Amino acid sequence: MYATVIKNGWLGLDGKRDIRIRGTRIEAIGSLSPQPGDEVIDASDKVIYPGLVNTHHHLFQSILKGIAAGLDQGLGDWLQSVPYRHWPKFTPEMLYTAARVGFTELLRSGCTTCADHHYLYHANSSPEMEAVLFQAAEEVGIRYVLCRGGTTGRMTHKGMQKAGVEAESLEQFLMRTEAVADRYHRDDDDALFKVVVAPTTLVHSMPPAHLKEVAAFARGRGLRLHSHLLEVPFDDQVSRERYGCSAVELAAQCDWLGEDVWFAHLVNAGPEDRRLLGATGTGVSHCPISNARLGSGIAPIPEMAAAGMQVSIGVDGSGSAEGGSLIGELYATWLLHRTRLGPDATSVAQVLKWGSEEGARMLGFPSLGRLEVGAPADLLIFDLDHPRFAGVWEQAQAPILCGEPAAVERVMVNGRWSVVDGRVTALDERHLATQARDTVANLRALD
Repeated sequence: MYATVIKNGWLGLDGKRDIRIRGTRIEAIGSLSPQPGDEVIDASDKVIYPGLVNTHHHLFQSILKGIAAGLDQGLGDWLQSVPYRHWPKFTPEMLYTAARVGFTELLRSGCTTCADHHYLYHANSSPEMEAVLFQAAEEVGIRYVLCRGGTTGRMTHKGMQKAGVEAESLEQFLMRTEAVADRYHRDDDDALFKVVVAPTTLVHSMPPAHLKEVAAFARGRGLRLHSHLLEVPFDDQVSRERYGCSAVELAAQCDWLGEDVWFAHLVNAGPEDRRLLGATGTGVSHCPISNARLGSGIAPIPEMAAAGMQVSIGVDGSGSAEGGSLIGELYATWLLHRTRLGPDATSVAQVLKWGSEEGARMLGFPSLGRLEVGAPADLLIFDLDHPRFAGVWEQAQAPILCGEPAAVERVMVNGRWSVVDGRVTALDERHLATQARDTVANLRALD
């Protein structure tokens, strides 16, 4: 079996070395000599990072960007104006197009693994709405984690009430989640597909009894748990009014804390929340650009890490960020916390680890996110021969120091090139843009 040998590149932040990939694994790192028949990539003046890992997305929102009604709204009103206003109209074809757009943005920003919090479920939803997501991921060449969302009651979720659709019963939620896990989930640390149990919002989507049953179901199947929590103070307000405890205390009472659980956002997690979350090793997916765009605030990520929490980075839905660049999120993470805590609050090395190795471990991929012998071959090559990077002394750190526009030349997933010369190899990007515009026009016509 021939190998791929990448020569003369900056390997992560650790200096110039060669790397050889054979099959789906990294075979050797060091000063290497290619063999006859090997693919040789000259990475002189280029930087090689481990594949980046996006731990929270809403792929369907990739065709809901820049909707005027939601541009200047906070989370609650925005949910009604944008995703919940339009998602009942989605067809499998629309979702397939949206997923391909989202995956393309992610791959072109260096992302090799995407956790998609997909919540377009209701009593009469079709399994096609899941199948097209896995199909799109397989076609473009990206690892895909379906975070199977949904709600089992009207509860206090204003957006769900406004949408006017009937929620699933608990029995439907569990039965359908088991079916998709049976079909797609794999426990391997280099699996291409995984499934996570992920009610849409912890406080608003299920009553406590259902949350407990869902947690027991997930752990019985060896599946991880994910949800939204404390993006805005409303979660805590509702939890205290309904259940007489904080939102994080509610999570603890419902068996929703632990190393197999991570929450998106946690912008409003206070010191006591962070203590409980950290003591249990619970994780957070930090989505700084969406949080800024919606005016939700800046999550206290350095404090969460200090408390013992797992930290990762997500792009959130493009409907609340107008894009899906993971390298852009790493750049924002590096910068934003310095506005609160000073210039030593974050480092490039820490941010890169959050965006790769720690995110991979949070999703159940303990071998991903690292450039080392024996690891799965997920990596990306940045081309620094662009004006954006001219004059940068610390070349190995340049992709995060400079942010977008990213110059991702190549992306490898599981030993295969998904991006070459800055373009996704499996699709015609111009044709995809046309399909996306046509899909937007169709949604507008249904409005």
